[in-house]
Amino acid sequence: MIVAGRHGIVVRVTTAGRRAAYGQARDRLVAQYAAIPPGAPVRLAKRTSNLFRSRAATGTPGLDPAGLSGVLEVDAAARTADVLGMTTYGDLVAETLPHGLMPLVVPQLKTITLGGAVSGLGIESTSFRSGLAHESVLELEAMTGDGRIVVARPGGEHDALLKGFPNSFGTLGYALRLKIELEPTRPYVALRHLRFGSIAELSTTAAAVSAEREFDGERVDFCDGVWFGPTECYLTLGRWSDEAPATTTDYVKDQVYYRSIQALRRDVLPVADYLWRWDADWFWCSRVFGVQRPAVRRRIPRKYLRSDVYWKLMMWERRHGAKAAYDRRRGRPEREDVIQDIEVPVERLGEFLDVFAREVPIAPVWLCPLRARGPGSVWPLYPMDPGQTYVNVGFWSSVPLAPGEAPDAHNRLIEELVAELGGRKSLYSTSSYSEDEFWATYGGNDYAVLKKAYDPDGRLLDLYAKAVRAR
Repeated sequence: MIVAGRHGIVVRVTTAGRRAAYGQARDRLVAQYAAIPPGAPVRLAKRTSNLFRSRAATGTPGLDPAGLSGVLEVDAAARTADVLGMTTYGDLVAETLPHGLMPLVVPQLKTITLGGAVSGLGIESTSFRSGLAHESVLELEAMTGDGRIVVARPGGEHDALLKGFPNSFGTLGYALRLKIELEPTRPYVALRHLRFGSIAELSTTAAAVSAEREFDGERVDFCDGVWFGPTECYLTLGRWSDEAPATTTDYVKDQVYYRSIQALRRDVLPVADYLWRWDADWFWCSRVFGVQRPAVRRRIPRKYLRSDVYWKLMMWERRHGAKAAYDRRRGRPEREDVIQDIEVPVERLGEFLDVFAREVPIAPVWLCPLRARGPGSVWPLYPMDPGQTYVNVGFWSSVPLAPGEAPDAHNRLIEELVAELGGRKSLYSTSSYSEDEFWATYGGNDYAVLKKAYDPDGRLLDLYAKAVRAR
């Protein structure tokens, strides 16, 4: 790795130097943990997040994650990367692409961290063939809730922690370092946008593509989609390509990617542009900030057209409530944030969207088929049938509440519907489950065993307290 040092001097940082620096950062973290009074809660003092639930202050200093981001090594021959847990996928991909490699699953937003995607549920358009981000982890070095540093590998002493880490959201420990598999890339991704007049047609095609990994005689390496409404939905099928197009579209400054899905049938993007196609507009959520209007977009520096900028603006509004106060003064109804990702079996996607279209006025929504990477892929805190194709449905907006309607009415309806359809929902946002419902859905018995083994004194929040009570 080459970095700019003081006074513009270029400094080469060796792999050994990066590992030594990581060892020092890890030792500092252990010392910070030891300095927290016994029985006091422990938390990681992250400055940024991609979560959408509130977090109450604990009154105790958090563990400083400084020095816990960066790529230690990319082994091109073995197709692996040794990466620190706070490393963003933007930084990780920047290190792997020069080797002609990328992670098996690259979540859509540049500032999602590797540790966050593994302790949460990282998904993208390779998930129909590569599962979720945690399924390509070969080694996890974690600081557990009782202050130990452990290394978990498949079949090793801490195999149970490795399997239970996904969907634990930092309640069993923190991912400090991960070794992950990589896959070869090509310079371009050729896209084919297929329009369907019903979700039933799309579901049939998504199931076939997930099983066969081809469509109409073309190989399929990437698959996701967009539902604009009951009679307009799309699957975007991508394949690796070495062929350079005459021109490529800049979906940061010149155009908005999701609008191209409706306008084009074919497209070709350089690999990095494809991986970050959703980031410049936070899918389509940048609409509320007006930056999709060409006259506005042209005047905004490129560095501000990215998801983390919009996230900060949204968090500012949550803290200060300026728009909410403006709406109240004008007699507009209260609104409920409905920011969720759910998975349902592909055969039941139509049932979900039928109710969603009728009861939750949000469009468009993102669709992403996924399958477990192999028949042995069982993750106890997010149990899914490894032989089943699911579709992730992502929707991120707010809806008006009728007078007297419960403030979580739509989120609760979605939770009940997903459970009825044999699905699950991610826990990065608000949840309304009762405690019994929650633990029955998210592996309560397995979680209790892991909590006792790795955080017996409850120094970290338990999963229900963090995901539902937002403590």
